[in-house]
Amino acid sequence: MASDRSSAGDPARTLALLWGVSAEEKPGRRGPRQAKSPAEIAAAAIVIADAEGVDAVTMRRVAQELGVSPMALYTYVPGKAELLDLMLDTVYAAVPRTAPVDEGWRARVTAVAEDNRALHRAHPWIAAVATSRPPLGPGVMAKYEYELRAFEGTGLSDVDLDAALTHVLGFVGTCARMAADERAAQQDSAMTDAQWWAANAELLARVFDPERYPVAARVGAAAGEAHGAAYDPDHAYAFGLARVLDGLAALITPA
Repeated sequence: MASDRSSAGDPARTLALLWGVSAEEKPGRRGPRQAKSPAEIAAAAIVIADAEGVDAVTMRRVAQELGVSPMALYTYVPGKAELLDLMLDTVYAAVPRTAPVDEGWRARVTAVAEDNRALHRAHPWIAAVATSRPPLGPGVMAKYEYELRAFEGTGLSDVDLDAALTHVLGFVGTCARMAADERAAQQDSAMTDAQWWAANAELLARVFDPERYPVAARVGAAAGEAHGAAYDPDHAYAFGLARVLDGLAALITPA
C-alpha cells in the first residue's frame, strides 16, 4: 500500500513551486534568486529516497544534506507534501524517451513501458507513492505528452487513448511493485529464492500433498524449474506486456 500520495499539499503553492513562480505572480516573472534552488532540493531528497526509501525523506534530513537549517528549508519548500511533488516531477522530467517514430504503435508503446520500467528501477520509491492526482508540473506534462504520442494514429478516441495509456502504466507499476517486493524479501531473509526453497524443502515435503493439489503441484513444479524461483519478475513483465498489447490491438486493429 502506498505510504504517501502526490498532490497532498496546498495546490497553489505546489504549482507555483513546480513552475518556478510565486503563488501571487504570473508565469514568466521571477523574484530574487534564492540560495538554494528547487532543483537542488529535489536532487538531495531523491538521493535519500533512492537509497533508503521515501519514508526516510524528511524536511530535517534534506536540510541536513543541503547544509541549511530545517526552518530555512521551509522558506524554499512549504513542506513534505510539496517536496514529494517536486521529487516526482523531477524524476518524471528525466524519464528516458526512446519510442521510435516510424515502427508502429506496438513498438512505441513497448518503448513507453520500458521507459517507465527503467524509471521504477532507478527510483523504487515511486511505487510507494499514490499518484492518482499527479502533480501537474512541467515534468509530468512532458512525460504525459510523450507517452500519449505513442498511441497517435491508432484511431482511438481521446478518452480511450488516455485510458489505454493508464492501462499500460498501471501494468508496469504493478510489475514494479512486485519486483520491489521480491527484492525486499531476498534482502530481509538474506537468501535468494532458490536458497529459501532449498532451506524449507524438507518441511514443505511433509505438509504438502500433491495428490490433493495436483494442478498446483504440476504447474508450480514446472514454473519453478523454468524460472529457478517461484516468481520471475522479467518473465512476468514480458508475458504480461505482450497480453496488454494484444488486448489493445483488439480495439485498435478494427479502427
